[in-house]
Amino acid sequence: MAEFKVVIADPDTGETVQREVDGQDANRFLGREIGDEIGGDAVGLADFTVEITGGSDETGRPMREDVSGTRLKELLLEGGVGFKPSRDGERKRITVRGREVDDDIAQINVSVVDGEGDVAAALSEGDDE
Repeated sequence: MAEFKVVIADPDTGETVQREVDGQDANRFLGREIGDEIGGDAVGLADFTVEITGGSDETGRPMREDVSGTRLKELLLEGGVGFKPSRDGERKRITVRGREVDDDIAQINVSVVDGEGDVAAALSEGDDE
């Protein structure tokens, strides 16, 4: 059974909220890729649409949009997701995960892209349940 921590970002206010999802709600994320949009009801935002922007597995390896599938891959990175160089020209071999969500993912990052109303109010209503 899949279980994820979902970090929901509201780009209008810059606030983020973390939610735990499991069961049927978590299954809505399985097989989806970075950039896919899904209904926000999986994370307690019934009238909103959210876009998957990234995530990481249980060991902290980040998902990268340029790696297909769910597999692990070692990349020589000059910067971007997974590596921030400390000096010009620095490169490093980093293990990253593919762009597709599967059971090995521990955290999924999503951003609200569409919907009417206040995201913070809708999220606080979900906490009352």
